[in-house]
Amino acid sequence: MRYTPKQIEKYRRQKYIAHLEKIGKNLFRMFRDPGTGSDKFLKRFDELMERLDEMESIRLDSEYLRQSEAHYRNLHKTLREHPIDDRALDEMRESAMSELNRLQKMKNRSSYRKEKHRERVHRDGWE
Repeated sequence: MRYTPKQIEKYRRQKYIAHLEKIGKNLFRMFRDPGTGSDKFLKRFDELMERLDEMESIRLDSEYLRQSEAHYRNLHKTLREHPIDDRALDEMRESAMSELNRLQKMKNRSSYRKEKHRERVHRDGWE
């Protein structure tokens, strides 16, 4: 069975987006866990970013996805230029978690009810 170019593109897109999500979840987990040392953190983050670099880059439509990818790439670049130790990782945790939370809020903004449904609730006669 042959796949159409559109199906292949969709598959690559889903795989790329899923991997971006995986990076975010792993960063959350590693920053939240006080037992994660700098060596373990750097090794895992490097593995995740190498896999992302191996994938074919795609066009990202969502502002959340574009900013997530930019944040992960900037963080990776910074960590490669200036390796950190355990103390520096502890200092970095809070600011990194707030940035990841900001990205998650951006993602969740679109999961609420659409505007057309909100109007219906306001005009249901209960006012």
